[in-house]
Amino acid sequence: MAAAVVMSVDESESHAPTRRKQATRPSDPDTIEKDDTERRLEQLLFGDDAGFLDSLLTQTKNAQALGKLSDGNNNTDESDATVRNQLDADAGIDTQTSGGVAASTAVWYDSDDDRVAVSLASNPRLRKLRDTPDDDIVSGREYIARLRRQYERLHPRPEWAMTQAARKRKRQSDNGNGATANVQDDSDLGGSATNGLKRQKLQPEVIDIARLPPVTSSGPSSVESLQFHPYYPILLASGPSATASLYHISPQPPNPNPLLTSLHVKKTALRHSEFCVPQSAGSPPPDDTTTDETRIILSARRRYFHIWTLATGRVSKVSRALSTISQQQKTTERFKTSPSGTLIGLVSSTKAGGGGVINVLDATTLSWICSCRIDSQGGVADFDWWGSACSPSSSQSQSPPEGFTVIGKSGHVSEYSIADRRVVARWHDDGAVGSTVLATSRDGRWTAVGSSAGIVNIYDRHSADFKHAVLAPTTSNSESGGGGAAAAGRPRPARTLDQLTTPISHLVFSPDSQLLVVSSRWKKNALRLVHLPSCTVFRNWPTDSTNLGRISSVAVGGQGNASASMLLAVGNERGAVRLWEIRP
Repeated sequence: MAAAVVMSVDESESHAPTRRKQATRPSDPDTIEKDDTERRLEQLLFGDDAGFLDSLLTQTKNAQALGKLSDGNNNTDESDATVRNQLDADAGIDTQTSGGVAASTAVWYDSDDDRVAVSLASNPRLRKLRDTPDDDIVSGREYIARLRRQYERLHPRPEWAMTQAARKRKRQSDNGNGATANVQDDSDLGGSATNGLKRQKLQPEVIDIARLPPVTSSGPSSVESLQFHPYYPILLASGPSATASLYHISPQPPNPNPLLTSLHVKKTALRHSEFCVPQSAGSPPPDDTTTDETRIILSARRRYFHIWTLATGRVSKVSRALSTISQQQKTTERFKTSPSGTLIGLVSSTKAGGGGVINVLDATTLSWICSCRIDSQGGVADFDWWGSACSPSSSQSQSPPEGFTVIGKSGHVSEYSIADRRVVARWHDDGAVGSTVLATSRDGRWTAVGSSAGIVNIYDRHSADFKHAVLAPTTSNSESGGGGAAAAGRPRPARTLDQLTTPISHLVFSPDSQLLVVSSRWKKNALRLVHLPSCTVFRNWPTDSTNLGRISSVAVGGQGNASASMLLAVGNERGAVRLWEIRP
């Protein structure tokens, strides 16, 4: 019994402290009461019963709104935007955009972006983000929006990443006339690419240009010839690799600018290639590509050339037509087709370099028509056609008479008329030092002459000075009974450009005669864009970071309607063909 009593006492003594601690815990003096700030923070972080119930109600409302949105696919875009704005308002999302730049609503914004100021004018790499020439300081949020806009210009958003309303608008624009589309889709390959030459006017000094996905990044040889088809969005490229390639100009992903077809001419290093498209005044381009008469002329350092008929795929070798002029025509590597597509001009030189000859062939029968002989030390430097066929939108019933302007390496220029079969005017290039290249605009107003010193003279053929110096002596000579052209005049150029220091190798006018491309293959990135009729060089492009390489070919093409932009293609000696879009 004594032991039992002892055990009972021990148990009572061992549990006594525990009961004492439990009784005194609520009155612990170290406990701190929560203030209002702590309770609010705790509610924001962990929530409470009331917030949990409100969240359930909000989710229910959102689910109902989404159900209505999915059921109302036929509603207008305004009603869809209203539902989306309501959902954003319930979720506490700000739907405002900055600076008028259209952008989708972001889930979260960094408040520090509004406190950042970015100068677009001070950094040459950011000048392309400006909307106006005076645009300079923008906020961080606006800077992000413009970067996103510039990225989507170069890499268009794929259809799967678009909203339902955007996909619907894109399909409607694709099914329509395509006036708002920058480039034509694959389904519109047979559509016109130059239905008219009248477009919005380019502004001088600053050009709106954006880079597009390249046609090719590299190649087996340099690209010696580039040309856009006058009707279709097709680019022709060829070079010493003996291959001529046709690309569909469509910079849309996932396969931008795909290769349509190519032709390999064995053991023939192609020097030049051109489209030969018969164009009659007032006739629209053919609707059916099977009836199209487009041919491609391929030439090399040979006594013959090849003709590739696209409709049939037939390739023919032309040599018999040159038999009558075989003593003069040692090579066919230098030629140009007339704007009407009915004539072919071949450059040949006489013996001992005492002059030069331009032989003219009929593009249909391939028979010799006439020849123009000039007296110039060193032979023919270059020539170009004038008197183009009327555009399909023109009201004239007949095209003006055709002819060409030919310049010798000494700077003497002759104007030859096909109708008269004679030289109708002669003049001398101002300050000529080794003339290298000549080009005439499609409308016949401008003639540009490049020299080995990098100087480019631009002449306005419609100006009073040019007419007085060139046309007036010719008219007086014909009235007096003279059989030939008068003595060479010396017209003053409308503008002399000296931005380049190496020999000029390419002068290319745009189809609407608003742009002149000047380049030299003897120095990297040697290219300038000239605005017409102001004859001023665009100062914002190319920039120091524009990688063009050694330019071997240049082409400018249109997009087929008054609001469409132009395309600039540049080929270099590494075989790359890069593409830019020029917006009015």
